Amino acid sequence: MVCNSIANAVIVVCMVAHVTAARVAGLLGSWSGSGPAYSRLAEGIRLLISDGRIPPEARLPSERELTAALGVSRTTVTGAYTTLRNRGFLASRRGAGSFVTLPAAGGHGHRGLTPGGVPDHLIDLTCAAMPAASGVAAAYEAAVEEMPALLATIGYEPLGLESLREIIAERYGRRGLPTSPDQVLVVAGGLAGVALVLRAVVETGDRVMLESPTYANISSAVSRSGVRAVSAPVAPDGWDIEVFESTLRQAAPRAAVVIPDFHNPTGALMAAEDRQALGRALARTHTMAIVDETLVDIFLDVEDRDMPPPLAAFHPSGVVCVGSTSKSFWGGLRIGWIRAPEPLVSALLSARTGLDLGAAALEQLVAERLLRDASRVLGLQRELVRARRDALMSAVRARLPEWRFVRPAGGLALWCELPKPLSNGLVAAAERHGVALVPGSRFSAYGGLERFVRLPYTLSEERLDQAVSGISQAWSEADVPAAYRPDRPLIA
Repeated sequence: MVCNSIANAVIVVCMVAHVTAARVAGLLGSWSGSGPAYSRLAEGIRLLISDGRIPPEARLPSERELTAALGVSRTTVTGAYTTLRNRGFLASRRGAGSFVTLPAAGGHGHRGLTPGGVPDHLIDLTCAAMPAASGVAAAYEAAVEEMPALLATIGYEPLGLESLREIIAERYGRRGLPTSPDQVLVVAGGLAGVALVLRAVVETGDRVMLESPTYANISSAVSRSGVRAVSAPVAPDGWDIEVFESTLRQAAPRAAVVIPDFHNPTGALMAAEDRQALGRALARTHTMAIVDETLVDIFLDVEDRDMPPPLAAFHPSGVVCVGSTSKSFWGGLRIGWIRAPEPLVSALLSARTGLDLGAAALEQLVAERLLRDASRVLGLQRELVRARRDALMSAVRARLPEWRFVRPAGGLALWCELPKPLSNGLVAAAERHGVALVPGSRFSAYGGLERFVRLPYTLSEERLDQAVSGISQAWSEADVPAAYRPDRPLIA
């Protein structure tokens, strides 16, 4: 059964994990307060839906099951479910149960995630990307000197320059994933790599599992592939692997796109044991994983030696890794790569011929230089990013103390949880105060996530302080009652 297309033309499949009564009770926490019990329960469940903790089309427990789990009267649960149905958050299907829905989104206009296009008078917090790292200019100068040798060739390298592929393969080997250069395909950036893999491994009508939230441009790439999307939630502090396993088992997607290394936008890092469990689940369901590794080098609170192995190390035949120089060195390079199981390489090359015939030779030489000197160049870049992250966290804590976030151990952004579901309204108000933002809804194929906003820490510390000042003023304009939220400690 397929639901209507709702966001970015992604077709949503009505096949996600059943949410048990015990899980709903655990997610709700304490829900005491004023007002009728059924109203408070409905509001608590609504917020879990809006935040993506209970994904769209998930089947909620029966009224009888939830009554027992919460220790309340059947009338309370019946009233809550009726309220949710009336507000467009629940749909009941005769003989099948009650399923989560999202009401039609309002007409909030907002900027997308296309780099550039933000007026100069606005502080741009729509794009999580750093200026060029120290060493990029020198790498270009050295690459230009090497170009004459390549000019004697035809210049087409569908796999990429062999010398660059060797370096990339060696990097995977050092991370615990033995790799041949013949398993590496150089592409024009990470997003192009994800799109190419989708083109090679999925067909129209196939199911693809996405995280929620996820990098917005990945949702767009999936939508353009004509596939059907299923969703698995990622909490601010990471993954619930049991839910992922359940979603894979019930939906049986052809592919799954995951970001285990400093997840965009939450910044979470998937533990090695969770990668192992996910690898087993992928193998059982014959699901191909497309792993976005574009942020793997931006580790800030962990050491290189403590980084977990790639997900592909736990399921070598069923995981495709996509890496990039964009976030770690400079977006203008437009050099990324795909590391694939050997049997898939020919399919990737075949799919590529309808798109391009290789990445730019000069930029490949630049990337080769930078990757050879990665320890020094990235060490300096991480120091800069770490200082900016700490400055942004301090500014948010000082000016917006009611906002919540998990301190990211890496990556380039804070994923902030708002005390009110006003992400779209905040974006509009922030622009009036000189700051360009993107609402949380852009990070889900389904919409929702109205109590979240992503704040990149890629600008100078002074500009970040100015941005938070403007956001604080915008937030003070919010003119709706504070929404109910379960009692739980502040995330820091």
